[in-house]
Amino acid sequence: MTTTTHITEAAGTSPGPAVEAAARRLLDARATGVPCAPVRDLIGTDTDAAYAVQEALTRTRLAGGARITGRKIGITGPAAQAHFGTDTPDFGMLFADMAVPDGAEIPAGAVLQPRVEAEIALVLESDLTHERHTAADLLRAVAFALPAIEVIGSRIRDWDITLTDTVADNASAGMYVLGNRPVPLGAVDLRRVGMVLERSGAEVSTGSGAAEPGHPLNVVLWLADALVRAGRPLRAGDAVLTGTLGPAVPAGPGDALEARIEGLGDVRVAFATAP
Repeated sequence: MTTTTHITEAAGTSPGPAVEAAARRLLDARATGVPCAPVRDLIGTDTDAAYAVQEALTRTRLAGGARITGRKIGITGPAAQAHFGTDTPDFGMLFADMAVPDGAEIPAGAVLQPRVEAEIALVLESDLTHERHTAADLLRAVAFALPAIEVIGSRIRDWDITLTDTVADNASAGMYVLGNRPVPLGAVDLRRVGMVLERSGAEVSTGSGAAEPGHPLNVVLWLADALVRAGRPLRAGDAVLTGTLGPAVPAGPGDALEARIEGLGDVRVAFATAP
């Protein structure tokens, strides 16, 4: 079964046959709920091509009425970067229909092959549009921090992914949950916060803000600059998921997970048992 969703073109130009084929494969997986083969057979190890696939999927979603609400950052820690053979993070788009209220239930099948990560989220009150941003630019732009859960998922069968596979697949984004108690940056040291993630009261993952290279804000500075180059700068109101604080854990029907992040509070999500 395939989808007939049109791959939206930018400025009247074609994204190219390999990029279009990869985007269509991922669209089909999302539409059918059946994970697909990796897309590296189409785009190889070309990271620029992978981001072109992601951009084609973004344009298609926007043309269908979706709204961008922020970004996610992935592959932030040294171990993850070594695994994927890169020295930089990656990013993906967050859309309004990916946002889940704190404590709400995610419908069964809404995220393919879900895994849960506890993260720090930053919400912006002003745009970040400079070619190169400073720490001061970022500190002025951030309205507050929140505890967050990211439910990552892969449209690619068995999580058989390389760097180009995950970048093309919107950095393996699924859904996300934000806490409800905004905390000013001056009230918490993001580098020193500890995190505990529990499933039904049992500890399944731990970590801290020090899991990010140097400081969690460093990866957001990288993101702000990268997005200006990509032509989609961060805007006021955007939420940024700054990367996992500890190991991701698989999730399935009936699971309830809670993340507690020191100085930021807690956030919860559950997974429905039936469609």
